[in-house]
Amino acid sequence: KDLAFLIDEVKKNFNCDIQELTLEMNPDDMEDSYLQDLKSIGINRLSIGIQSFDDKVLSFMNRAHNANEAINCVDRGGAAGINNISIDLIYGIPNVTKEYWKDTVQKALSLGVQHISAYCLTIEENTAFSQMVKKGVFKTIPEERELEQFEYLNEELIKNDIYRYEVSNFSKDGFESKHNSAYWSKKKYLGVGASAHSYDGESRKWNVSHNRKYLKLIAENETYFESETLSKEDVFNETLLTGLRTKKGVSLNDLDQ
Repeated sequence: KDLAFLIDEVKKNFNCDIQELTLEMNPDDMEDSYLQDLKSIGINRLSIGIQSFDDKVLSFMNRAHNANEAINCVDRGGAAGINNISIDLIYGIPNVTKEYWKDTVQKALSLGVQHISAYCLTIEENTAFSQMVKKGVFKTIPEERELEQFEYLNEELIKNDIYRYEVSNFSKDGFESKHNSAYWSKKKYLGVGASAHSYDGESRKWNVSHNRKYLKLIAENETYFESETLSKEDVFNETLLTGLRTKKGVSLNDLDQ
């Protein structure tokens, strides 16, 4: 109901032609009746946080789903009539064999998805993982191994007509994410809700990230976001850096403009 209300309000209040409506999900959220409801309110693309098909690795990453749910979730989405599906995978995981990553890639391909996002495991400061590394619970793997895994993924996806169009994203022809591609091509976007970001071509704003504070400020008609106006230098640098994330690169003519 909340999603249906949100989508309806967007359509009523903004002049936008919604061609692609993506919902991010985890495999353990994907009940058949819920998926059918999502399809009925216009969701036509799913982005599923699978990460791994191995129970030990999922447990290590503190994921709520198991390997069976990871394997079955794509079929469930398709059965509900949602046939544009992306999955997330993580490589660079410590304490796994070479065969583990090969098996992960082949299982992902066997699902027949249209889009794959693959991210290298990054250990951020002040997280549970960073504390485990400091205590010697595990070591991060060498960059050479990370590169090896990435290259294997890229080669196998190419064999299956799935091509990299951005640093971490691969898709079949015509299934590139419209939402994410808008960021990299400097299009305007609107973010609704706590911590959401918006961009109008000249300035960027970001909402308060604390849910309760966000709601309180709105209820009291107070400013609930911070903002910045981009300088010409900012716009130039962002055009360059976001463009270089993609296979299209950056047009020198656009930079001149």
